[in-house]
This record gives sequence, structure tokens and C-alpha cells, in this order.
Amino acid sequence: MGTYVITGGASGIGLAIAEQLRSEGNRCLSLDIQEADIVADLSTAEGRTDAIGAIEAATGGELAGLVTSAGLGSHVPNKSLITSVNYYGTVELIAGLRPMLARNKAAVLLVSSNSAPMPTNPDFISALLEGNEQQAFALAEEMEGQPVYSGTKQAVTRWMRQNTQAYAAEGIRMNAIGPGYTRTPLSMAVEDDPTYSEAIKQFIASIPVGRPGVPQDMADAASFLLSDRAGFICGAMLYIDGGHDAMMRPESL
Repeated sequence: MGTYVITGGASGIGLAIAEQLRSEGNRCLSLDIQEADIVADLSTAEGRTDAIGAIEAATGGELAGLVTSAGLGSHVPNKSLITSVNYYGTVELIAGLRPMLARNKAAVLLVSSNSAPMPTNPDFISALLEGNEQQAFALAEEMEGQPVYSGTKQAVTRWMRQNTQAYAAEGIRMNAIGPGYTRTPLSMAVEDDPTYSEAIKQFIASIPVGRPGVPQDMADAASFLLSDRAGFICGAMLYIDGGHDAMMRPESL
């Protein structure tokens, strides 16, 4: 049993993960922009700094795990905001909490997406991974919403993979999950958007197992990956998408 912090924990996948961990006897603190145990704005550097301090204060320095589920969908008009929350709100929070995570030998779970492997602007990915924030924002504003979203998810997953060895050397075990289409308030907003609605319906119909995901599907996997039962799983990306990744990329591992 331990204390976990879940960003984006006020709704959707984050809320389901928090509820699952609580049902197992853990203490869970949600971090979100409103109606959360820790209210913080992960879209700004100042907000992320405040979030790190608030987490340290709220947990008393005891942290068994961190789940980064906060994110914005492709339907959000402000592409720089998608970039700020999805990428910087993940990697800068993890980096800022690194000393506490190492002290506690904590587990970290990044919520990526099964859209992470989709084609996007390679310069956008490079700008993110190289820490060139202004270039990333400028490129994002020139892109369509879906490549921005999938690009941020690809970048956080690559960041996790690139940093796995260094973090593991300090006792921090990082993994990611790649949810497929999951019925959450965020995904429903996209499904109801006239621009994306028909494409989303066709996408759901193509899921090999015959149904969209639900937040509990992600929560069950998260619970396992954060636990000692997954102690030898490190640096992995687990697709939880009803078979979509295998269907779309059958020759890729």
C-alpha cells in the first residue's frame, strides 16, 4: 500500500486508475486543473513548478507511484496548449519529481496513446525531445490537430524510452500504456465534434475485439504495471486498444 498521484485524475482514465488503486487500499491524490485534491495548471512552467511543490507537501515526501494521465485531445483549437499539457506537462513534472521518485523507488506510468506511432511532423518530435519549446509551439500551430496530438504522445513515449536506463539506475521504473479508443469525456467531445464524428464512428467499428475501450480496461492494466508484480517490466509501452495496433501495424513490434 502506498501513496499515488494521478494527473488528470478528476475524470476519464485518470479517475478510473485512481479509483482502482484506492480499491486496493492505496492513498490516491488527483491532480487536475479543477475539482481535484491538488489543483494545478500543467500547461505552464509556473504551474508545473507549483504542482511539484504541492505534490511534495501533500504526500509528505512519500510517493509510491506517479501516473501522468492529464491530456488534451485533437479537437482543442489551441495547438500550443495541446503541446504544453500533453508533452511538457508530463515530462517536466516527472523530471521535477525525480529526486522524490528516486528516494521512494517509485513507479511511473505515462498514459500515451495507440496513435503515438502515427505519421506526424518529424521536426515537431525533434523540437519536443530537444527541449526547443518555442519551435515546437510554432510548428504545432501550423499542423492539424490529430498530428499534434499523436506527435505529443509519440514524443512522451520516446522520452520515456530514452530515459528508462537513467531512471531505472535510481530505482525508478517507468512504463507507458497506449490506450485505444476509450469512452471518456475527452473522447466523447471528439466523437461529438462535427469535424471528427464520422471518422470516429468508422474507427470504433474497426476495433478487432468489437467494442470501444472503457476506463476500467486502462485501470486494470495500470494497477498491474504499477505493482511489484510488474517489477521486471521497465521501459515498455503496452497497447490497450482491442487489437487496433496489431491490425494497423501487423509487421511492427
